[in-house]
Formats: sequence, C-alpha cells, structure tokens
Amino acid sequence: MAGHSKWANIQHRKGAQDKKRAVLFSRLSKEITIASKLGGPDADGNPRLRLAIQNAKAQSMPKDNIKRAVDKGQGGSGDDYVEIRYEGFGPGGVGIIVEASTDNKNRAASEIRTTFSKNGGNLGETGSVSFGFENVGEIEYAPEVADEEAMLEAALEAGAMDVVSEAEGHFIYTEREDLMEVAGALDGHFGDQAPKSVKLMWRPTNMVPVSGDDADKLMQLLDLLDDLDDVQNVYDNSELSAAEMDRLAG
Repeated sequence: MAGHSKWANIQHRKGAQDKKRAVLFSRLSKEITIASKLGGPDADGNPRLRLAIQNAKAQSMPKDNIKRAVDKGQGGSGDDYVEIRYEGFGPGGVGIIVEASTDNKNRAASEIRTTFSKNGGNLGETGSVSFGFENVGEIEYAPEVADEEAMLEAALEAGAMDVVSEAEGHFIYTEREDLMEVAGALDGHFGDQAPKSVKLMWRPTNMVPVSGDDADKLMQLLDLLDDLDDVQNVYDNSELSAAEMDRLAG
C-alpha cells in the first residue's frame, strides 16, 4: 500500500502537478517563514527550517527567495500564519486531511468548508478522519536513483520502517521522530542524487475503494482544495484500481 495519494499520481501523469512556479514557490516560502519564526533562522539548529530549505532547493527555488522567506520569519512585518488541520469526507466516504497555513482562520475555514460542501463532501470533527492515518516521515527519491532492492536495503539500514517503490519513485517511510536521522543517513548514499522531498505527512492505514462517478467527483474536490491559497497539503485514503487511474488520467 502506498502512503502517498493516488490522486497525486494521477495529477502527475496529467501534468497538473506542475503548478505555476509562483504558486509552488509561495507555498515553499510560507513553510520557510513559519519554520524560521517558530524555531529561529539557523537551519542547523532548526530541523523544520532545514527540511523546508531542502525541499525548496529541490524545487530549484532561488537562494534570494529562500533568504527573504527566512528573514520574513524573523521580521515584524511578516504575516502571522496559523497552522490548522481540517478533516472531512469526500464522495464515496473517502477520508481527507487538509493542512492549511493562514493569516485569516475565518477565511480559510469558510473556503475549505464551502469547497467540501459544493463538491459532494463535508467537514468532520477533529479526529474523525486522522485516526485512519499515521503521521510519519516521507523521503522521496526519483525512480532512476536506484533499483528497488538497492533502495530497500539502504533505507532499512538507515532506520526506515517501510519502503514503497513505484513508477513515480521510491517512497521511504520513517517514524515521525526519526525523519531527520534517516534522511541524514541516506545523504550522499546515492552519490549526488538528493531526495525530491523530505517531509512529515499523513499516510492512510485504511483505504477506501472508489470508482466511477464518485472517483470523478473526488478528483475534482481534491483538485479544488489544493488550489486554495491557504492550503499547504491535502491527503486522502482513496484506493483506485489501475484501470480507474488510467481512465482518470486520460
């Protein structure tokens, strides 16, 4: 079972995941600013900031943009972001977790609630969905970095708890508190091949099969949620057959 979203795979195959750089950089900058504000501007002593900068570099964000985001977190003029997790259900009973970073909680809540309700879903209480997920670390490498066996061996030696290798890439999962240690142990293991991302994420433990009209409506809901300015990450526990994924990606 892959912990990453099948919807994300479909987006990737459709090319929809290649968002405009301005949107992508905005989200990366926001995370750097929050990390800098919460833990200080020194990446060596601030694991969250170190992760945020690493992910920004992996997306080729210019150094000046990264520095501005760090400085914004230390200055008095930066937006006062609040991090909020929303949980809800989509078409077919699929569980959805939405992570938002916003300077206006009322706006974020209203937009997310409206998006759910207008697209066959509904928001639930905190804990109504997350009990079916585990909060873990995820390290993603491009598929060409190593074959499945070599990746599995290296990851387990580094202290990972699970590895999923698919056409889209290798996904290494760790306990939440072990993410930085495992990422550090893998650093340089594959030469100059750096991971595509290193992050904490919500990995589903119980999958919900979905197909047909429900699948179409779910993809639309997930896509619209991801387009909201205040939303940083969207996770779901949908299970789609290969044929259904091919249909949706067509």
